[in-house]
Amino acid sequence: MRYAIIIGAGPAGLTAAYELLTKTDIIPIVFEQDDQPGGLSKTIDYKGNKIDIGGHRFFSKSEKVVSWWLHFLPLEPGSAGEDYHIHYKGGSASFKHTHAVAVNENQVMMLRPRKSRIYFQKKFFDYPLQLNGKTLWNLGMVKTIRIACSYIYAKLVPVKPEQHLADFFRNRFGAELYRTFFKDYTEKVWGVPCEKLPSTWGQQRVKDLNIGKVIKHAFKSVFARNTTIDQKGTSTSLIEQFMYPRFGPGQMWETVARAVEELGGKIHYHTTVTAVNGDEHNRIRSVEVTDHVTNEKKIYEGDYFFSTMPVKELVKQTAHLDIPPEVQYAAESLEYRDFLIVGILTSALAIKEKNSRFTDNWIYIQDRHIRAGRIQFFHNWSPYMIKDPDDIWIGVEYFCNESDRFWQQSDDAIAAGAISEMQQIGILNAEQVKDKLVVKVKKAYPSYFGGYNNFSVVQEFLDQIDNLYLIGRNGMHRYNNTDHSMLTAMEAVENIITGTKDKRNIWEINTEDVYHEEDEISSEKIS
Repeated sequence: MRYAIIIGAGPAGLTAAYELLTKTDIIPIVFEQDDQPGGLSKTIDYKGNKIDIGGHRFFSKSEKVVSWWLHFLPLEPGSAGEDYHIHYKGGSASFKHTHAVAVNENQVMMLRPRKSRIYFQKKFFDYPLQLNGKTLWNLGMVKTIRIACSYIYAKLVPVKPEQHLADFFRNRFGAELYRTFFKDYTEKVWGVPCEKLPSTWGQQRVKDLNIGKVIKHAFKSVFARNTTIDQKGTSTSLIEQFMYPRFGPGQMWETVARAVEELGGKIHYHTTVTAVNGDEHNRIRSVEVTDHVTNEKKIYEGDYFFSTMPVKELVKQTAHLDIPPEVQYAAESLEYRDFLIVGILTSALAIKEKNSRFTDNWIYIQDRHIRAGRIQFFHNWSPYMIKDPDDIWIGVEYFCNESDRFWQQSDDAIAAGAISEMQQIGILNAEQVKDKLVVKVKKAYPSYFGGYNNFSVVQEFLDQIDNLYLIGRNGMHRYNNTDHSMLTAMEAVENIITGTKDKRNIWEINTEDVYHEEDEISSEKIS
């Protein structure tokens, strides 16, 4: 019998476990320090009200990923026919719902309309930015002229070479638009000036960004909405709808976790990997784990090892391998950005929409004097995310570091600050708040500054350990989306099946043109 030790029960870890069980004779043993599966994609239930940490749209250009999701949670009846066709660059595929594993009407994916906006100086701007009358009115004539002139100047005199993220944005939007809608939000997320973030990060995350594609999409949307499930010809940031599990993203990973255990895999919760043990042959032989409940330590041996834990911790905990000093130093210098969300239950919003209900999934807070970066409206992601449909359930997101005084405050103080900020910008009234919850997530975002410049040294060393596979966001210190993380796990399992030792195919996920459809714009806000 062969065993695979998997560190972490998030999307990458659980995908690896399921792929191993359905395609090989290898038994996965998964260790998860939380009390539930899903990692950053888990859903937290608080008195019947559910929190999605960060907001997870189920949309992918990958045929494999979409099919995988719908195997576990099919589309709810009425959202599409029994069959549907989905197009990808270089090909297309048809899907049927007959192979799904859902067992009741609640085990489904919904098709949800996408709406997100920027809230700046108590005014709403379409996101992605639309060059329409409303935007021009909100900006004012003087500001609009300055934006237009700086954009023209950026096109005529671009910064070459692009040294940092500020150059990247200036070249694509002009200095004025960059300072208005990109600079402050980006610096909220990462906690450093844009001049300290590499331009390559923009190329990896926001890719071929340009105003022309936004204008083209806006013009087309005047005449017709794209209501197809695959959103053919539409980039990720411009999609008009997405799939979403009825009870939040955690429902997907809870379903997958059950399937893993039913197929013979093992998942240990409340368990942290505290040591990774190598041998003289430059292979990993075992891990030491600590049970949080009993404080008992155990050793588990394995044939293959998949890590989604932060690379910094993996290197620090690896023993009995000759790790060069430069690798240790590079790993230790890696930095992370932590995440905090305040769930606020209120009887009403102070902000109103003319003649319509407030339907945003989320809004970005651009104002520099407000610490919050984004607001989720969970009841708009899914009506099943809230216990009482007459209430309003929002999540106020903050990007910070564990060492920050803000992070170290009591939960009551953090929640009070969030409520105060929301009242200050006109989102809600404090006297109408009924309940609140603070959720903290450490190392949510691998940072692309500081020690990241030397990350290749760490990557090359760890890739030489032939039975160790780095997958997922923290496992690869790469800001992957959920589908990217899943694809890294799928590629790693495929390498085991084919006996491939070269791991470059895993690292190429989220960089290949065939996946990104390079002719399209991808303009996700940095979060």
